Amino acid sequence: FFYNGAISVLQPLIDDGSIKIKSGQTGMDKVGTLRWLAATAQARMDNLLSANYSDGSRVDGVLSPYDGLSRGITASLRAVGYGTDAQPWPIVTGQDAETASVKLIISGEQYSTVFKDTRELAKATVQLVDKVLSGGKPDGLDEKTYNNDVKVVPSILLTPHEVDKSNYQAQVVDSGYIKAEELK
Repeated sequence: FFYNGAISVLQPLIDDGSIKIKSGQTGMDKVGTLRWLAATAQARMDNLLSANYSDGSRVDGVLSPYDGLSRGITASLRAVGYGTDAQPWPIVTGQDAETASVKLIISGEQYSTVFKDTRELAKATVQLVDKVLSGGKPDGLDEKTYNNDVKVVPSILLTPHEVDKSNYQAQVVDSGYIKAEELK
């Protein structure tokens, strides 16, 4: 679902030339990262950089669906000189608000992450299970959005939050999700 949502927004901009993908790789079969391993993402980014950016052009942004991948991507970018006045960090996104990536957001290496509060997920899960075990039907199910090509999967949709340098304190520290001392 992440890929389909992202490409539905990006493809018209790619088609009209507003966004350029130097590698030409936009299909899920090319951009997916097996097992979501940081080392795999780093190796792929190393290859993309050497094949497409050795001419001195710069990466402007990387849309990553997971913070662990983002850390591999930033390691690759760091290795070729990004993070300096001459070569500032591109926008690198992530998802899951992992402590290590929030640290990178604070330092300016990663631009943002999507925070899906697992405490809220746990509460919603307990309420759903309680309702089902009591013989009832869970409240507030989305019965339209998630079609896996076999059936529509009833889902509880929680609100995600973008976390960046300007709001990490309020989103993940003040909310108690991450302790301030863990970010030092």
